[in-house]
Amino acid sequence: MTKTVDYYLNTASPWTYLGHDRFVAMAERHGASVAVKPIDLAKVFPVSGGLPLPKRAPQRQAYRLVELARWRDHLGIPLNLQPKFAAAAAGPAALWILAAAELGVRPALDFAGAVLRARWAEERDTADEATLAAIAGALGQDAGALAARAGAPETAARYDALTQEAIDRQVFGVPTYACDGELFWGQDRLDFLDRKLAQ
Repeated sequence: MTKTVDYYLNTASPWTYLGHDRFVAMAERHGASVAVKPIDLAKVFPVSGGLPLPKRAPQRQAYRLVELARWRDHLGIPLNLQPKFAAAAAGPAALWILAAAELGVRPALDFAGAVLRARWAEERDTADEATLAAIAGALGQDAGALAARAGAPETAARYDALTQEAIDRQVFGVPTYACDGELFWGQDRLDFLDRKLAQ
């Protein structure tokens, strides 16, 4: 029986970036279907006890950089620990990902992966529409059509609805993978998700 994984993500999260390609490969290996669900952490954190990075205690911010470096080196994935556009809003990319999702799951996953790489490895401003259009073009997607769809009111409404859905399901951070009513928070929980999908 085919399992479905709800993939709650945010492109401002380096952890989402570190796990993305591994998760996509895992889902393909197990023949699992994926629902790509970008969410707004600015709405999730206040109701779940989370804090945006600048408001976290200095020791937590320092240790985060240590852990990111460890995972970067362990996985052999290029990652700028403090990217040039670290403060870029994640909302615009989320809307483009949702627009790509209307073409299918694979276009949405490909677009999300490219945005994550652009932000965390390529020093590109992923809140900039020209950057998002260039990413779409490099993937062979119609940038003009995606831009129009991303700007549609119903796409913003979908983003809000997915964020509320995540809150209702007790999601408090990203990436979170939900399968059969069970949540797996963090790219370091992918081994547990792998076992779940293998059942």
